[in-house]
Amino acid sequence: QVQVVESGGGLVQPGGSLRLSCAASGTIFRFYGLGWYRQAPGKQRELVAAIVSGGRTNYADSVKGRFTISRDNAKNTMYLQMNNLKPEDTAVYYCNTASALWPWGQGTQVTVSS
Repeated sequence: QVQVVESGGGLVQPGGSLRLSCAASGTIFRFYGLGWYRQAPGKQRELVAAIVSGGRTNYADSVKGRFTISRDNAKNTMYLQMNNLKPEDTAVYYCNTASALWPWGQGTQVTVSS
């Protein structure tokens, strides 16, 4: 059974930074393209960043230039560095494969507010 645990969220002022982590167990991490998703209140979950097994990345236009996705296959861990955060980035952030194949974790709350 695959399990993912997201961490690193919190309350940050606009313009601040956070680094999210995603640890996965019960799977061979390196075989998958991976993604960070977010769900804001009243909105559908959206994919904001993806990274294939070879390292190529893609970003939603709303986060391009501010967020950086990375992975450490040896540690079964993925990261999302978020810089210049904006209030509209407030959401619960989740990790999964780029095709959302795994069960969803609890997510980590990111709140951007002054």
